[in-house]
Amino acid sequence: MGECKMEDMPLPSLFEQARKIHTTATESGADQELVRKGCEALGKCEDMINKLGLFSANETKDDISTTSLKYILVPFYLAELTEKIAQDDRIQILKASQAKLKDFLSFCEAMELVPQDELESYKQGPPKSVADQRARKIARFKCQRAAESKLLEIKERKERRGRSTKAAALSTPVEVGEEEVLGDDGEEEREAWLTTISLAIYKALDLLEMLKKEEEMLSSIKQRQPKDGDKEFSKDVLDERAKKAEAWHRDAAARAQYIKPAQPITCATFAQDVLEGRAKVSQARDHKHQPVIFGPASLVNGSLTNERERMAAQIFQPGFRLPTMSIEEAGLREMEMMNKWQERNARLMEEANSSWYKDRKSRPGEEDDQDDDAAQEKARAWDDWKDDNPRGAGNKKLTPCG
Repeated sequence: MGECKMEDMPLPSLFEQARKIHTTATESGADQELVRKGCEALGKCEDMINKLGLFSANETKDDISTTSLKYILVPFYLAELTEKIAQDDRIQILKASQAKLKDFLSFCEAMELVPQDELESYKQGPPKSVADQRARKIARFKCQRAAESKLLEIKERKERRGRSTKAAALSTPVEVGEEEVLGDDGEEEREAWLTTISLAIYKALDLLEMLKKEEEMLSSIKQRQPKDGDKEFSKDVLDERAKKAEAWHRDAAARAQYIKPAQPITCATFAQDVLEGRAKVSQARDHKHQPVIFGPASLVNGSLTNERERMAAQIFQPGFRLPTMSIEEAGLREMEMMNKWQERNARLMEEANSSWYKDRKSRPGEEDDQDDDAAQEKARAWDDWKDDNPRGAGNKKLTPCG
C-alpha cells in the first residue's frame, strides 16, 4: 500500500498488516523492500499508540484490555525486523534493534509480565561459566516449547468450539447463547495474547544476547582495522589465515605417518581368515564382505576416491559392529566348512587304510636296516675296546710292584 493509504489506516488494520509482514519475514524470509515497509508500519503503530495513550505507567497486565494487549508486541516485532535490514554499517542496525528489545522488556517488566527468574538473570547479566549458560538456554527453550504448545492447544480448542457452535446453530438456532460464545472467545483471546507475549519475552532475551555478542565481535574487528581502509586489513587477515592453514596442513601431513592408527578390521569373516592364516591384514580392501557405510547419499552411492570422502561418509557410524552376513549365510558357510573337514578326514582315513601304507608299516625299510647295522658296529667296537683295556689295568701300571 502507498504511504498516504498507510497513514490513513486505523491502528488495528495497520498492526495486522505489519504483523503479516513480520510473519512472512520470520518464517520464509522476505526482500529488503518488504522488511523496510514492515518497519515503517510498525513505527507508525508506535506513534499512534503513544498519541492515543493506550498504556499507562501505573497499570499492570490485569488493567489492560484484551483488545490492547496485542500492541505490547509492537517493539518486539520492530526489533526483529530491524535486525534483518541489510546495511553497510551493521553496528548501527544492531544498536537500534537492541534498543527496541530493551524497551519491550522494560515495558513487560513494568506490566509484571516477565517471570521472576528470567528477570533476575536478565539484571545479573549472562553467566560466566559454560555450564550455567547451557542450563539457562535449556530452561528457556523448554519455556518456549511450552508456550508454543499452549498456543496450538488454544487454536485447536477454538476451532473445535467454532465447528460445534456452527453445527448447533444450523440445527437449533434459538438455543445458541451469543453472550456465552463471545465470553468464551474473549477469555481465549486474552489467554492467547498473554501466551504470545510470554513467548516473545523468551525470544527477546535470546535475541538480545545474540545481538550483544555480534556487536562485540564487530566492534573488536573495527578497532583492529587500519586507517588506510578495509581492503588492506582484509588482505592482511586473509594472508595470515592462509599461512596458518598451510603450516597446520604441512605439520599434520608430517605427523600423519606416525600418529595415524591402523584401520580396525570390522568384518568378522575376514578377521577369522586372518587368524587362521587364510588372509593377510594388508588384504583388508580386497575381501568381499565390506562393512555397511552410513553417510550422505552422494558419498555412499558413489565411489570413495580419497581419505577425506571416506571420513565424511563414516561420520554417522553406529557405535557397535554390524553383522556382515545373515543367519542363513552363516549356516551355509559352516556347512561348507564341515563338508571340507569331512572330506579331508575321509581322505586321511583312506590313505591310512591303503595297502602301501600298511606294507610300509609291516616291513622294515632301508633306513631301519642302516640304523641296525650302525648299532651293531658300535657295540662290536665297544666290546673290542673293553677286551684291550680290562677294568683296573691302568691303575696296576701305576703301582711300584706292577
